[in-house]
Amino acid sequence: MGNHTVEKIGGTSMIQFKDVLDNILIGNRKKTELYNRIIVVSAYSGVTDMLLEHKKSRKAGVYALFSDSDSSWIWGDAITRVGDAMCQINATLEPLGLDLSIADRFVKERIEGVRSCLLDLTRLCSYGHFQLDEHLMTVREMLSAVGEAHSAHNTFQILSTLGVNARFVDLSGWMETESFSLDDKIRHHFCDIDIGAELPVVTGYTQCKEGIMDTYDRGYSEITFSKIAVLTEAREGIIHKEFHLSSGDPRLIGADKVQTIGQTNYDVADQLSDLGMEAIHPQAAKGMRKSGIPLRIKNAFDPEHPGTLIQTDYKSETPKVEIIAGRKKVTAIECWDQDMVGRFNHDLEMLKHFAKFKIRYLAKDSNANTLTHYVAEPLATIKKLADSIRESFPAADIMLKKVALISAIGSNMGDSGVLPKAVNALDAANIKVLAVHKCMRDIDIQFVIEEDDFEKSICVLHKDLVENHKD
Repeated sequence: MGNHTVEKIGGTSMIQFKDVLDNILIGNRKKTELYNRIIVVSAYSGVTDMLLEHKKSRKAGVYALFSDSDSSWIWGDAITRVGDAMCQINATLEPLGLDLSIADRFVKERIEGVRSCLLDLTRLCSYGHFQLDEHLMTVREMLSAVGEAHSAHNTFQILSTLGVNARFVDLSGWMETESFSLDDKIRHHFCDIDIGAELPVVTGYTQCKEGIMDTYDRGYSEITFSKIAVLTEAREGIIHKEFHLSSGDPRLIGADKVQTIGQTNYDVADQLSDLGMEAIHPQAAKGMRKSGIPLRIKNAFDPEHPGTLIQTDYKSETPKVEIIAGRKKVTAIECWDQDMVGRFNHDLEMLKHFAKFKIRYLAKDSNANTLTHYVAEPLATIKKLADSIRESFPAADIMLKKVALISAIGSNMGDSGVLPKAVNALDAANIKVLAVHKCMRDIDIQFVIEEDDFEKSICVLHKDLVENHKD
């Protein structure tokens, strides 16, 4: 195991770069303390949304406009706006030591290079022998790379101006002729770096044979971070976020009521991922977990706080709930079928329909003649799934219902009193429990409730299971 850390800085933090300099990159560090670190950066907040599509609202970015045949040349204006936005970000960084002439030239080179490629591809696909659909994932990959290259190059430039022996490590594949696998790409770029004397600043996007976007979509920066940690045998991985990993959402519960978790394990991190509250992408966690590399989640704006350490074998000494988390916009797909009784392959046949639409369920319950799956997908997709299931089970009654999932999660949930206490607390608050899921692994207890009760349930369970808990 090495003596270095691999540290990832998220886009929301990167846009507040003075704080990043003061709290993470330099601050009061002695010269020797600047090194034995590898810094992986995301694109500045909002840039990837402009390049692809908005992550939440789905507002079209360059990629979405380019892939839409009805949008004609609108994508050209969109990519110009991205370049302008990048240069505006550059201007805010000039007081921190960024050379605007170099930074803006870098942006222009990347933006115009991508524009040229897209124009060439459009011309090529005007001939019948070439189909645009076959190249769209490559386009998505190329556009994704622009944001991370921009932020990494700026960070490298500023650090160099401030006297740090930084190195720009561009994994985006720009102007490269060789094609590597993900692992080989990282090994190739790190083979001659002296981590003890240099500070590598690395793009969160990695261009590789497998297609990192095709495999992991927008979780790619954490995959890059994790792979670098594993392949360089890091002592610890650190993700700097704009918040602490807390016992609940401070926006719902109140910042004065939530607690920083402090320590937990990768099992807990996986449960959070399932609920859309990723501490780390589950596939990124997988590699670090197997390699025995602990992960620390730190608040980029609270540098003195040690944050939360996630380890493979950690287990709380006393049974307790560490976090209350949940997910709205979940649909329960309930299938009642009298023919199900006594059959051994009923469930298997149904899951073929989930596989057909590439739908993963979050939870599931069953009895003699009913199977219910809980899914977080758009309603249009769910209706297609339900119609497909009806074709195989014409005698079945299928009901769709909007619900929410609330989970009480902890590294040691062995206290048998947690379940009745939680149910009683919800009942006292007039919250109806539609279903309960508890596994023997004692990692979480999941409650299915009406969607309108989501916020209230989070607060009720946090108060009874976390705030009022006595070690």
